[in-house]
This record gives sequence, structure tokens and C-alpha cells, in this order.
Amino acid sequence: MTVYQTFNRKISTVLVIFIFCICGCSDVKEQNQAPVHKNPPVLKKQRLEYGINCEDLLLTKDTVQPNQNLSDILSKFNVPNDVIHNVAFSSRAIFDVRKMQAGNRFCIISTMDSDKKVRYFVYEINPVDYVVFKLEDPATTSLEKKPVCIETKTVSESIESSLWETLTEKEIDPELTVKLSEIYAWTIDFHHLQKGDNFQAIFEKNFIKGKPIGLGRVKAARFYHKDRFYYAFYFEQDDHDSYFDEHGNSLQKAFLKSPIKFSRITSGYSKRRFHPILKKYKSHFGVDYAAKTGTPIMSTGDGVVIRTGYDSNNGRYVKIKHNGIYTTQYLHMSRIARGIKPRVKVKQGDIIGYVGSTGLATGPHLCYRFWKNGRQINPFKEDIPSVGPVKKDDLQNFNQKMAGLKHQLDALSISRVVANSR
Repeated sequence: MTVYQTFNRKISTVLVIFIFCICGCSDVKEQNQAPVHKNPPVLKKQRLEYGINCEDLLLTKDTVQPNQNLSDILSKFNVPNDVIHNVAFSSRAIFDVRKMQAGNRFCIISTMDSDKKVRYFVYEINPVDYVVFKLEDPATTSLEKKPVCIETKTVSESIESSLWETLTEKEIDPELTVKLSEIYAWTIDFHHLQKGDNFQAIFEKNFIKGKPIGLGRVKAARFYHKDRFYYAFYFEQDDHDSYFDEHGNSLQKAFLKSPIKFSRITSGYSKRRFHPILKKYKSHFGVDYAAKTGTPIMSTGDGVVIRTGYDSNNGRYVKIKHNGIYTTQYLHMSRIARGIKPRVKVKQGDIIGYVGSTGLATGPHLCYRFWKNGRQINPFKEDIPSVGPVKKDDLQNFNQKMAGLKHQLDALSISRVVANSR
């Protein structure tokens, strides 16, 4: 090996060692460096109203005034007529703007610059449901709901005078009176409640952002009236909300107990009653309900209007045939409801007229008459047939739900009795 070759080999060895050291130091340096973290993106602050980010938008809230329509409202905010027309026309399949009601709330959402261009119009149908109209192209309309918090409440009280007064005195939402009267409309005559009657109920109360907005569903109830208990249990069947007793029989009957809500009976069915105008005794084959002029009158059952008119004795009246057995008649109306005429079909609870004092009447009231097989009878003594019971396939599910609710109702009754005995 020559001197030159030996020198080159040494030089090569030195270079290899040098490169290795450099690479090793580089690796160590990289390992000792702190990891680099990228800053997360800054989220833009949001202020949600009606599901819309309104952080950089201006909100103007108000209520619909009497005789005010969508055009009247939006025109004040310089929305062009063609935009208003487009919004009203395109939203018909979702919400008809002609159904906006005075007193309901609305909100105008616009830009905060000098133009204050309206981007959204929100109309509140009720405390929960609202409609969002997006005015910018393309204009859209959507039905939305506010998030509702539901709490289950219970009540157990005795009747001292009326259900309404009892709940009011106990500072319980009087809306419960309406709901209970509707549930028991076919089984209990609320005009004849007696002192000492009592009731228990399990019901829902709705809240939005901690504020009460009304009652939800009555889940179960029990009424003690005329020495017997009347149970009511909510159960959904065939996509319909219904109430059944503890045996699975429907509380809904073919006829309502009363054609008027929250009135009082002034004269019952009698074969010998002293007539206040004719001043003599004669038969009174009807039930008189005293109420203010204009109070709505409901059809007590499904049927077909067979006669409407006026005569000197009965005043304005409507007569309805319900089936081959039952017929009802409603007398002394101030006016007959629009669209009510012979051959028109009506449903149970439909408004057919309004209380008045036409014909032989000393004051505003309704005379309600009831026929069975062509003969006038006392409706309160008739055993009215009920609607179908819980279906066989649903009975096990119903019984399971009913048993738990019934246990709660009975426990409420026991606690009320214990409290009253102290």
C-alpha cells in the first residue's frame, strides 16, 4: 500500500466519523426541542336567538296590533313590496301570513349598519311554536319550536264551591280546570259538583328558560263524585290522544255532558214547570243553561244538521240528527254560527251557535233538548254509549302504565286524608 493510499483511507475514516457526529447531534437537538403547538382557531362569539346567530345583528321585538298585517309591519322597516309579496306567497305551504293574530309577538332581525337591512322576520304563533321568514334571496320559511322543560306536578284537593274557585284559592293554575273539564266532559257534569267532592291529578307543567308557559298533558286524574271514583289515564292509541278508565274503557262518550262550558243550569227537564213568561204550568222537555250573550254553543255529538231557523217560541235554533236513535236541539240563540245549515256535517265540540234570548226567554240562556227514538227524554238520565275501549293488542301496555299512575293517585288521596285529619 502506498503512502498516498494510506492517507486517503485515513481521510475517509475521519469524514465518516464527522458526518456521524453531526447527524447524531442533530437528532439529539431535535429530540430536546419543545414540540410546536398550533394555536386553535378563535371561535367567533355567538348570541343565539330563534336558532339564529344574532351577535352582529339588531333585534327589534314588538306585538302584532289589531288589523295589522305582514305588509304593514315590514313596510315600516323599509322592506320592498316585491320582497314582502315573495315572502307571503312562498310561505303559504308552511304558514299562511293571513293567520297572524293581534297580540302575538314578532321580531325583526336586521343588520347593524346604517341601512338596517331586514334579514329575518320571526312570528311567534304561541309561546312554543314560531315561524322564521328569511327575507334574503333565496327566501325560505321554517316552523320551529323553542326548547321546553317539562316538570311533572301533582295536586289533591277537595271541592268547596266550584273546581275553578278551589284551584284559584290554592293558587293552582286554573288552566287545569279547563283540562279536567275536557277530560271528564262525557262522564261528570261539572255544573253539579258537590261540596266534599275531591280530585287528584298528575300533570305536566311547561317552562321556557325557567319561566312557566302553561300546562302540558294531564297524565292521570281521579275524581270522587256522587259516591264513586272516576279514573282517567292518558294513553295514545292509533296516533290519537285518549283517556281511559282503570278498566281500559274510553271516557269519551257519544255525547258531551254539556253544550256550554262553565255555565249553570237554571231549569231542568220537567213535566210540570211554571213558565216565567206564560205564567202557567206546562211541560219543559229541556235543560236550561244560563250564560252570557254570545257564549259559544257546541254540538254535543257528531251528526248532521237537519234544521235551522227561527220561531216565536224557540227563537233561533239548530237541530242535529246524530244517528238513527239520537237527535238534539239548541234554542234561543242570538245567532247561528257561520256555515251551519241543513245537511252540514258537524263534529262533537263544533261551535254551532251563540247564546242569546230570542223567542220566549226572560234572559240570555240556552235550552238544550234531547230525543231518543223520536221521544224527548232527560239527557242526564240516559246511559250514553261510550267510544271503543283500549284495543286487545295494546291492553298489556296500557295496564302497565295505568298501574303505576293509579298507585300514585291513590297515594295522593291517602296523603290528603292524613293531612286533613291532623
